[in-house]
Amino acid sequence: MRRESRGGEGIGSGAGGEGRAVGWSVVEVAVPELARWVRERFGAYRHHVLATVRKDGAPRLTGLEADFRHGELWLGMMNGSRKVADLRRDPRFSLHANPGPGTDLAGGDVRVSGRAVEVADPGQVARYAAAVRPPEPFHLFRAELTEVVRTSTEPPYVVVETWVPGRAPRTIRRTSNDPARQGE
Repeated sequence: MRRESRGGEGIGSGAGGEGRAVGWSVVEVAVPELARWVRERFGAYRHHVLATVRKDGAPRLTGLEADFRHGELWLGMMNGSRKVADLRRDPRFSLHANPGPGTDLAGGDVRVSGRAVEVADPGQVARYAAAVRPPEPFHLFRAELTEVVRTSTEPPYVVVETWVPGRAPRTIRRTSNDPARQGE
C-alpha cells in the first residue's frame, strides 16, 4: 500500500496507463473551467459511486461521499469496509458523480480517476474529522488524480472533455452517426 506522498511522479494512471498523479489543487490551476464543472457536479449531491479493484481483479462499485477541502479531494470510508481493503491492496479508483434524477445531462456527467493515498498522519485525520464530523472510527484517503472527464451535450453532439496531468486538455464532439472511435 502506498501511503502519504506528494507530487506522484511515475504513478500509474487510473485509466490503466502510465502517468503522473496530482492533487486536486493542481487540477484547479491546470484546467480551472473543467475543475469548476467537476466540483459543482460532485457538490450537487452527497453520494457518489466509487469503483475499486477487488482481490480477484474484478471491479467493485460502492457508494461514497467525496469532499473537496484544503485543495484536495478526500475520500472518507467506514472503518473496515471492503473498499478500504481494495484500496490498500490496489490504490487505483474511479469516482463517478451522482448524475441526479432524470435522463438529461444538465450540468454534465463527471468522473475522476487516480490513486487513493491513505492518510496516516493523526493531525490531518483530526483536522478533517473536526471539519466534516464523519462517524468514527473512519479511514481517510486523499485522491491523486490521473484523469478528469466531463461528458455533456451540445445538440446534436455529445461532448467529452478530458484532462490528464502533463497533457493538454482534449475536447471531442461526436454524434451517433460518427464512426466508432478506435484505440482509446
